[in-house]
Amino acid sequence: MPSDLFDRIEKKTRVNKDTIISLAKKLEEGNFKDEDNLRNIINEISTITGKEVTKEKEDKIIEMVINDKVPKNIDKYV
Repeated sequence: MPSDLFDRIEKKTRVNKDTIISLAKKLEEGNFKDEDNLRNIINEISTITGKEVTKEKEDKIIEMVINDKVPKNIDKYV
């Protein structure tokens, strides 16, 4: 990826390139049927974004991912 893209992302989100790359690797290599792995990823994203995820919401996200119930057109929900 071009460096200027990371610069724009960092400016907009205040998340640095190394953090983005680290998270991308975890997502790429992650086992999305492993509850502990999913909880770690959710917590890391929550920390990075500064958005709190309640225990109830975390449980619901995990249930949806493990049971393949994540909508394919998720961009409509964001």
